[in-house]
Formats: sequence, structure tokens, C-alpha cells
Amino acid sequence: MTAPQPKPAAGRAEGFQRAMITLSIMTATVMNSLDSTIANVALPHIQGSLSASQDQISWVLTSYIVASAIATPLTGWVAGRFGRKMVFMVSVGGFTVASALCGVAGSLFEIVAYRLLQGVFGAALIPLAQTVLLDINPPERHGQAMAVWGMGAMLGPIMGPALGGWLTDNFSWRWVFYINVPFGVAAMTGIFLFIHDVPRAQGQKFDFFGFATLALGVGALQMMLDRGQAQDWFSSPEIWIELILAILGFYWCAVNTLTAPAPFVRRRLMRDRNFVSACVFGMVIGLILYATMALLPPMIETLLGYSVTDTGQITMPRGFGTLISMFLVGRLVNRVDPRIIIAIGLCISAFAMFEMTKFSLDMPAGPILVTGFLQGLGMGLLFVPLSLLAFSTVDASLRTEGAGLYTLTRSLGSSIGISILEALLITNERVVQAGMVQHVRPDNPVFHLGGRAYDLANPMVLAQLSGEMARQAAMIAYLDNFKLMMLVCFAAMPLLLLMRRPKRLPQESHLSVE
Repeated sequence: MTAPQPKPAAGRAEGFQRAMITLSIMTATVMNSLDSTIANVALPHIQGSLSASQDQISWVLTSYIVASAIATPLTGWVAGRFGRKMVFMVSVGGFTVASALCGVAGSLFEIVAYRLLQGVFGAALIPLAQTVLLDINPPERHGQAMAVWGMGAMLGPIMGPALGGWLTDNFSWRWVFYINVPFGVAAMTGIFLFIHDVPRAQGQKFDFFGFATLALGVGALQMMLDRGQAQDWFSSPEIWIELILAILGFYWCAVNTLTAPAPFVRRRLMRDRNFVSACVFGMVIGLILYATMALLPPMIETLLGYSVTDTGQITMPRGFGTLISMFLVGRLVNRVDPRIIIAIGLCISAFAMFEMTKFSLDMPAGPILVTGFLQGLGMGLLFVPLSLLAFSTVDASLRTEGAGLYTLTRSLGSSIGISILEALLITNERVVQAGMVQHVRPDNPVFHLGGRAYDLANPMVLAQLSGEMARQAAMIAYLDNFKLMMLVCFAAMPLLLLMRRPKRLPQESHLSVE
């Protein structure tokens, strides 16, 4: 007698239904990830329209980052208590409404408040999207599922500046936010029609103290990083207060996690070596990816003289490189050790950074296009296998919570990287320029080349020299930062030794799609 065939897991979807779930989830993912960078290029226009100062307009970005960082760790408990489908729909709906409100904002206070709402509602989208994609696919398709999810999570920030610049130049900065509305409606419709819920965690207690301490640590750290440069770092009492609050928050959260009967961050996650190592590695990826994206547009616009729209187009090849590598890695990740793929991705990223250290003020767009493509290629090889390693040994019941923490660590890595590199950029620029000034004197033979002597007593000549020295010093400071990120790529490689290739396939989940 033929043995009965095993029934498919409850979490599996086939054919059209799985395609529609994936399409709906990826629409929400792209919408959320796009919003993390699309508003950056529109800031000068928003500043002028709302009559805000340079320090005040930064809150348009800071409010979103802080709210999202604080709300992200809450995803696991909220989804378990109210159901993934309900949380997904509320998140997409709230994010869409908040986006429309940002577009109609008439004052700085209004747009900052609506950006806070965007951050709160959007915090759950990335972790839930990652979890659901893992749940509706069999283990042998997890690599391809993570490749699809990675495209949405990474292409959003990469394409954000180009799309934001085009919308701002051709329409208005308000369309940077209005663009989310049709995508939000489409994502909500798909989620409502095709995703059915998981059994809820009945009776699961909420650890208010654990969440409050983690939120305090994350929020204070984000505030310190985002406002440090404007407040001259530790010469400001505000920065010291935020540092102390961050240390206390993380310390209390760690103690609570180790001692509480049912901590907010469950100890089973912290005992998973692959997951913890992947979270640390995710911070490195956040630093390399988002810090580079924060550095390049200002360099291209201010030092090389490109417009906002041209800058967005020049950075587009990074997205094409990511697409190609993720397409390849989705087919290789189940056949090749993911750690090898990650190592290759780090080497390609390091090589791209090395080539970026050769940039100059008189170069054409070619080197930027080539290095951007290479960096996108390397990032795509990192993102997918790292996500797969992170969750391959995590129990299905912990995936949503784990995805929230994994997203949080990557966000922290990007914030820390951007803040450190921006501070180094300004500091190095001042140091290099001060060194140049020492050589501006009449007896320097450079000022007598070609039989032409510069009149260093002429204010116009000095102004021209000062401007040129500022450009040269800024470029050298950028090159130093690119060199630092190249070293970070090599320094991250030993972390691969802490990970292990899973000996078993990821556990099946119980997401009903019937």
C-alpha cells in the first residue's frame, strides 16, 4: 500500500495566491524603504516652503528615524496579540494616511508630527514582510524569497534620491509623500484579500519595563547621533544627557532580559549564535550601505556640480548591480555555503571602496557609475544570505520578533555610521584645510609657476584660493571616509567564523492562507 503523502504546511501558498501575497508584501516594503531616503533631496524645498531653519528642518528626517526605531522592537508582541494580518493592514493604512498628511502639511510642526506617525506605523512593515515571505514558502525556496524581499528593502533607499529629485524638480516636494498613496491602497487591498491570519498568542503578557528601557536606549541613542553634529557633540549638555539615558536604557534592558520571567526580548533569540552574529553583521551592512548613500549625493552636487536630478541618475547603477546580484544569489544560496557568498560580497564592496578612494574633482561621471554598480553588486550578495543565516536556526514562533530586532540593529548601524562619517568628514576637512593654509605664503614656489606671481595681498585672490582649498580639503575628507569603509569591510570578515551553516532546514510555520 502506498504511504500517504504528507500534507503541505499550513503556511504554504501555491501559484497565484503566493504570487499575489508576495506582490502585496513587496509593494508595502518598497513603499516603506523608499520613504527612508526619498525626502532627503527635497529638504531644501521643504525648508523654504515652511520657513524653517537648517537645524529645524533636520527634524523632518530625525522624527521619522526615532519613531521607527522605538516602535520596531514592538512588532513581535503586537503581531502575536492582534494578529499579523490586522497589524499589517493597520500599519500600511496608517503609513499611507500619514504620508498624505505630510503632503498637505502647512507648518513645520505639522510635518514633523505626521513624520512621527509615519515612523510609528511603518516600523512593523519590514519585519512583517520578511516573516510572511518566509512562512508562505517552503524551506528550499527561502533563498529566493529573501532575494525578492531584499530587492524591495534595498532598492527603495537606492532609488529614493533619484525619484525624489525628479518629483521635486517636475512637480513639488509634496509629491514625495503623495506618491505613497496609490501604492498603500494597492498593498492594503492585496493583504486584505490574500493573507489569512496565524493563531494569536493568547495570554501572552507584555513586558512594559523591558519595552520602555529598550525604547529609552534606542530613542536616546538616535537623538544623540542625529543631533550630535549640530550641537557640537560632547560640548553640549544635551548630548551628554542623551548619552547617559542611552547607556542606562540599554543596561536596564539587558538586566531585565537576563532576569525577568518573560522578558520583552526573549532569551531564546539571544542564545541563537547565527541570529546574534547576523545582527552584528547587519549593523556593518547598514553602515556601509546607508553611510555611502548619505555621503555620495552631497559630494556629487557640491564638489562636482551636478544637479539634483542628475545626481539621482548617476547613483542609479547601484540599483542595477543589486538587482543582478540578488537574482543570482537567489539561485545559488541553496547550493553554495552562504558564508562564502557573504565573503565574496564583502570583497567586491571593499574593492568598490578602494576604487572610490581614487575619485578627483575633475573626473567625469564614469568612475561614479562603475563603483556604484560594483557596490550594488556586493551589497546584493551580502543581504540575502545574511538574512537566510539569521533566521535559518530561529524557531518559527520567534520569527516576527527576531525580524524586528534584526531590522532595528541594521537601522542602528546606519545611524551610527552616518553620524560618525559625517563628523569625521567635517573634522578632516578642517584639519586638511588648516594644513594647506600654512603653505599659502609668498615664498612658496607654487605661487610663481609659469612666470606668474599671485598677489597674496589681494582679497579677491585670497578668496579664490580659499574656495579652491575648501574644495580640495572636502574631497580629501571624502576619500578618507571611503578608505575607512573599505577597512570596515575587511574587519567584518572574521564575523563569518562565528556563524555556522545550518544543518537543518528552517522550521515550518503555521500561517494560514486557506
